Amino acid sequence: MVQPFELTGFQRDLLCVIAGTEQPSGQTVRRELEEHTQSINHGRLYPNLDQLVDHSLVQKGEQDQRTNYYEITESGKELLSQRREWENKYISHL
Repeated sequence: MVQPFELTGFQRDLLCVIAGTEQPSGQTVRRELEEHTQSINHGRLYPNLDQLVDHSLVQKGEQDQRTNYYEITESGKELLSQRREWENKYISHL
């Protein structure tokens, strides 16, 4: 199983958006992230989503013939939980 520190910050951000959104499409994930950062291109977004699927942190399904959706897995939830515990160890006093 992949560890929280093995993901890039961008991949963790993708995982957070997917966890907080019910079966978002890739474009929905992109729009959500772009509300807080610069433009995200197709060549960056989809390879990173595919890596999350490969790590079994996200499941990819088909909404229709052209659109996929993404859903966090139990492993993905556990990884985010571990990361949150680690962060709280250091920044809970803020």
